[in-house]
Amino acid sequence: MKNPLPRTIFLKDYQAPAFLIDTTDLRFELGEESTRVLSRLLMRRNPLHLEHSAAPLVLNGQNMQLESLAIDGRMLAADEYRVDEEFLTIFMLPRAVDENGAGFILECVTVIKPQENTSLEGLYKSKKMFCTQCEAEGFRKITYYLDRPDVMSRFSTCVVAEEARYPILLSNGNAVAQGREEDGRHWVRWEDPFRKPCYLFALVAGDLACVEDSFTTCSGRTITLRIFVEDKDVDKCDHAMLSLKNAMAWDEKVYGREYDLDIFMIVAVDDFNMGAMENKGLNIFNTSCVLANPATTTDTGFQRVEAVVAHEYFHNWSGNRVTCRDWFQLSLKEGFTVFRDAEFSSDMGSRTVKRIDDVSFLRTAQFAEDAGPMAHSVRPESYMEISNFYTLTIYEKGAEVVRMIRELLGEDAFRRGSDLYFDRHDGQAATTEDFVRAMEAASGVDLTLFRRWYSQAGTPQLRVREQFDASAQTYTLLVEQSCPPTPEQPEKLPFHIPLRMGLLDRGGQAVALCLQGESSPGALERVLSVTQASQSFVFTGVHERPVPSLLRGFSAPVKLHFDHSRDELMFLMTHDSDGFNRWNAGQQLAVGVLQELLGDYQAGRTLVLDQRVVTAWDHVLQSCIDKCRRHQPQDKEMVSQLLTLPSEAYLSELASEIDVAGIHAVREFVADTLARTLAGKFAVLHGLHAADGVFRADAAGIARRALRNTCLAYLMRTENAHWLEVCRRQFEDAHNMTDVGSALRLLVNCELPEAAPVRRKALQDFYTRWQHEALVVDQWFSVQATSSLPGTLDQVLSLMQHPAFDIRNPNKVRALIGAFCGQNALHFHEISGVGYEFLAERILQLNVLNPQIASRLLTPLTRWRKYDDTRQRLMRVQLQRIATEPALSSDVYEVVVKSLK
Repeated sequence: MKNPLPRTIFLKDYQAPAFLIDTTDLRFELGEESTRVLSRLLMRRNPLHLEHSAAPLVLNGQNMQLESLAIDGRMLAADEYRVDEEFLTIFMLPRAVDENGAGFILECVTVIKPQENTSLEGLYKSKKMFCTQCEAEGFRKITYYLDRPDVMSRFSTCVVAEEARYPILLSNGNAVAQGREEDGRHWVRWEDPFRKPCYLFALVAGDLACVEDSFTTCSGRTITLRIFVEDKDVDKCDHAMLSLKNAMAWDEKVYGREYDLDIFMIVAVDDFNMGAMENKGLNIFNTSCVLANPATTTDTGFQRVEAVVAHEYFHNWSGNRVTCRDWFQLSLKEGFTVFRDAEFSSDMGSRTVKRIDDVSFLRTAQFAEDAGPMAHSVRPESYMEISNFYTLTIYEKGAEVVRMIRELLGEDAFRRGSDLYFDRHDGQAATTEDFVRAMEAASGVDLTLFRRWYSQAGTPQLRVREQFDASAQTYTLLVEQSCPPTPEQPEKLPFHIPLRMGLLDRGGQAVALCLQGESSPGALERVLSVTQASQSFVFTGVHERPVPSLLRGFSAPVKLHFDHSRDELMFLMTHDSDGFNRWNAGQQLAVGVLQELLGDYQAGRTLVLDQRVVTAWDHVLQSCIDKCRRHQPQDKEMVSQLLTLPSEAYLSELASEIDVAGIHAVREFVADTLARTLAGKFAVLHGLHAADGVFRADAAGIARRALRNTCLAYLMRTENAHWLEVCRRQFEDAHNMTDVGSALRLLVNCELPEAAPVRRKALQDFYTRWQHEALVVDQWFSVQATSSLPGTLDQVLSLMQHPAFDIRNPNKVRALIGAFCGQNALHFHEISGVGYEFLAERILQLNVLNPQIASRLLTPLTRWRKYDDTRQRLMRVQLQRIATEPALSSDVYEVVVKSLK
């Protein structure tokens, strides 16, 4: 690792940079064994820095050979600077720099070896392509530089390479010149007119095909759009291009943001640690987030491509034109942009289903992060390794914080606030405080208490009770909030929580809401500002006891506790006008029943399903069947969500101590009972949505396939060989990966004895057909890694020896190792601890190759405190085994040490 004990960096210690870089001129001479990087930096001391008159020049740099160093044309002697593992320190600068604050030119030549860079940070090779990933601290692996986001410079980049091998040479900005050299090399010079930090630098060189289109902005400018891929993937770019054009139009309409360069480029890369990167004008994407074709991509994949393309494009303003001052402010760009891409996806498809998907992920994964050893606030106070803070808290919870500001301000004031934020800070490195101040200035709303969402970690809990006074015709909600202790934050102050709510009368109609002290009835829905530890809201003119609909649209990332009866939950499933709360009522009904059944299972009692769950599911099925037969419009993807039981992961997050086998058993019991009891209606609904042979990646097509495959999943539980045959035919005959993949997953998890030969043949046929499509092979790995059948770990170990598996490729690691350890709780947590040992071995292996991926794989072990004593002990043994590794990377070290505290 970099140091014996990695240094902790604190927000409170932030200081402005001692030096600034006005211009950055780079020349890359790409070679097959090494690459020479020539940098020419126009620098000056920062007049705002407290120590600007005396500080030496200290530049970041790692894993490179310094070939030469000069200031204003004079080569520096060896005693004028020092190079160590992380820094280049220049002791003395020209006298004029110290006395007059004059600028100077630093020229540096370094030699790096991208071919050996398995960390995939900085400049590296992916197959035959050179590419970069510089966020957060990858640029320091390219050349010596002030590698921090608040140093913004204008970049000019010349890329030189052998033309036969690398006909495409790309970098940020606009191409301004190109030419050939006598030795078979060629060059292209790119200039980016906008100041940016070095983490947004990008370079790509390779033999790539290009798909081109254009977009006309609202001011009439024509922007060239290009997606660069391998030749074999040209037919998988249409959806990404359409998504990009839709995102550009949406950002102009909703936020008034127009694109600013003459060209926007996307490059698809196989080896990539992240999903994609928003480098100015040259976005580099993991292939999984840009390539989409009905034959090879599931509906979920199509939606992911649309969301990620939009996300990276939206970063052009919320991240590039306005960037973050330091990495503690990371959610300033990521949380805001996740919120923006979620709103875009909502407008492109089903808003309710998008909200359900986002909240399901948040409540399962981010809430677990909030309750674990790596819990931190949206704006962290400290970190050891910044790569470990690209977390769900920064992204998903950060987006929820932005969403809450909109809840409190309203859409119009929020838009005014975003306009003011962009106008005030265009070309600057800003902070979360700058964002909040802009919102306050535009709206007149005081967000002083709200700022605690940025500084306090953990998931707040709202406990709500009701009081109805029939004689006074008042209805009172008594709200108490609290937040559990988190590492380094044992005590929490009250949050400012927007609680969107409504009241329903016994007929299911909305009640006009009039708070005590108001003169007349108001809207049928409103947002309550919860700001105190204990607070009461009294509604007047309420003639009968209503049923409250609370936290509509999941208006705040909190855990809500309200004692709804099961009959009330069924009532809300049927009558609530808020689609999210209709779904949530069904989930809460199922959760209560599943938790009760878990108690019975643990006590050895016979399991009996509450008939109200059957009735609720029966009502959803019959209502959908009736509307289909009458050709009435309905959100069929929402119906699919209503018919889906809470996941094992969500049930585990709710448990004080996770009983892995028990949770799996009772959920399987409920699903099997629903399947057998309602098989007739599942069959009817499945038949009403038979495949029509036409694939559409639109909302209606996605919803139709989702509902059909949900029905088939239940029908496969009936132990009826007919449905096994239906599933087999779907696998063999379907012409889209959604239906093929769904059928394969069902076959791989089918327990019928006669399913075994069908399963083996399907897996073999699938691989034979798709072995040359890397992303489809990833699906093949994941389906097997998440199987609930016995022997899954042995199968994973076998697949690690498969020719298609490469542990140096992050997508393969996530598809096989990550899927087994993170999504297959039943087998990963097998009581012998073999799953924990397997993961520890993989982490130690990846620690050497790719520390970022190694640290992210650790997550399942970090939550050891949620399990029984035996599993706790076995997980701690593996964490301690990792901790004793003498060459542990700082990425892995931080997670392990915090987990063992």
